[in-house]
Amino acid sequence: MLFIKRDQKIDILKKVPMFSNLSNRQLIEIAKHTQQISIKAGEVLAKQGSRGWEFFFIVEGKAKVQKDVKEIRKLTSGDFFGEISLIDQEPRTATVIADTDMILLVVDTRSFAHLLETITGLQGKIILALCRYIRMAEKPSIK
Repeated sequence: MLFIKRDQKIDILKKVPMFSNLSNRQLIEIAKHTQQISIKAGEVLAKQGSRGWEFFFIVEGKAKVQKDVKEIRKLTSGDFFGEISLIDQEPRTATVIADTDMILLVVDTRSFAHLLETITGLQGKIILALCRYIRMAEKPSIK
């Protein structure tokens, strides 16, 4: 298994829109709170309606997002998911299934809460990221 070093984690985190303007010191703090996991194709990463305890960053691989069994989106390297349930403590809004083998960085609930409290500006960045997500979800799809 590929092992991601701290500097590589920081480079990955810089590509996440809500972290892109954070300082290196702030990114180092986030990197300290991430764990690397490997997932096989076909595994369910998040299940609609279940409690969410993690926030995921996709390092490598692809996944599909399903809502009420209908595919609504594809995810790939650089995308993230799981933040909504961590923020509002409500069940997952969708199911995410690995289309390919994947490498992910994961932040658990406790670490996520710590990061929100200690990293200045992170809460605002997450709010903006969620607004972009809502706007994207409300756009009519072209068929």
